[in-house]
Amino acid sequence: MSRLTLHLGQTLWFAGDPMIEGPEAARFDPRGGIVVQDGHVLSRGTSDDLRRDYPQAVVEDHGQALILPGFVDAHMHYPQTAMIASWGKRLIDWLNTYTFPEEMRFADADYAAEIAGRYLDLALSHGTTTMCSYCTIHPESVDAYFTAAAARGMRVLGGKTCMDRNAPDGLLDTAQSAYDDSKALLNRWHGQGRASYVITPRFSPTSTPEQLTALGALWAEHPDCLMQTHLSEQTDEIAWVRGLYPEARDYLDTYEAHGLLGANGLYGHAIHLEPRERDRLREVGAALIHCPTSNTFIGSGLFDMEGLVAEGQRVGLATDTGGGSSFSMLRTMAAAYEIAQLRGMALHPSALLWLATEGSARSLRVADRVGTLAPGSEADFITLDLGSTPAIAQRSAQAADFWEAVFPTIMMGDDRAVSGVWVMGKRLG
Repeated sequence: MSRLTLHLGQTLWFAGDPMIEGPEAARFDPRGGIVVQDGHVLSRGTSDDLRRDYPQAVVEDHGQALILPGFVDAHMHYPQTAMIASWGKRLIDWLNTYTFPEEMRFADADYAAEIAGRYLDLALSHGTTTMCSYCTIHPESVDAYFTAAAARGMRVLGGKTCMDRNAPDGLLDTAQSAYDDSKALLNRWHGQGRASYVITPRFSPTSTPEQLTALGALWAEHPDCLMQTHLSEQTDEIAWVRGLYPEARDYLDTYEAHGLLGANGLYGHAIHLEPRERDRLREVGAALIHCPTSNTFIGSGLFDMEGLVAEGQRVGLATDTGGGSSFSMLRTMAAAYEIAQLRGMALHPSALLWLATEGSARSLRVADRVGTLAPGSEADFITLDLGSTPAIAQRSAQAADFWEAVFPTIMMGDDRAVSGVWVMGKRLG
């Protein structure tokens, strides 16, 4: 029999959705653990029960650290790693000034490999073990991302970003090359090891109707794949889309009319949605990805978490690196809390932790594998130090219950709070 490892500490997992059911959906054990074997979670439970049931297990006792699933980042751009936190104005100016010039560098396979490795190591240091990334138009950028992730054993999702207008010449493909390149990359990477390919039109303003149609056709040929794009991030963006697609009923219709609306669709931002758009997204079961640090950094608006969840939308959480201003899902949870407060909703800590783990995994259709501590899931997990800085420690020490103890880490924590990172049961940090 292969080695059994029993990890002990405080544990948190979910028996339901705390966004709907409240904190009663959470299962917290002040002295619990998980048993890991062959890269998977074999069992979870109380410390006493697991010690009794697995006496042969090697014990790793993490003390008062909190054992959680690794964080899942449902929308980010790894090619923007080097220009994160660049001063800018609105979305379109920011893209033209910083994003597009940086993305042009990814035609160089060596540079793509350097940034892919740098990004993944930064993400891991912040406790993120799975992410869904936009690459660039260059196939080299996709190969670099999946190759770097495979070297670390990580489950990742991503795809070639497709653009055939309204971008610099060095970042333009065509409707045909977008289809051909995406199909070749999909065939090369999808389902290889822990890689999942995601069909990726950047957004309607940078794709002609012909390109959107081509990518819609590719998605129809591979409906098990996810498709990711951006939707209704800023009001001036929506006006731009209206001018480019005058026949469309709304922004979402620019995707729907070309076969790019479906249950496996990921729609980033989704701030300024029309009633018809909300109805259609809910009807098809698509996922809306909330990117709070990006929305505040670029001045996009306030995501309607309460209203969207109440009407049955599926929601994930993401850093949106580098429009987002942090690699940390802890900082992202804090920003989600702050935005919800501005809309009159106080997100409970259980909801924030669920969004950053199982909720985002559900949005990416991988919650049967990551984002949980369920038996049979892949053993991607982290430990959090709930007293990682003096400011956090002094507040946590006064907590009346677990939620009061963990909330300061959500609001003020950073990579110092992440005391351990395991991917498929192997410690990477």
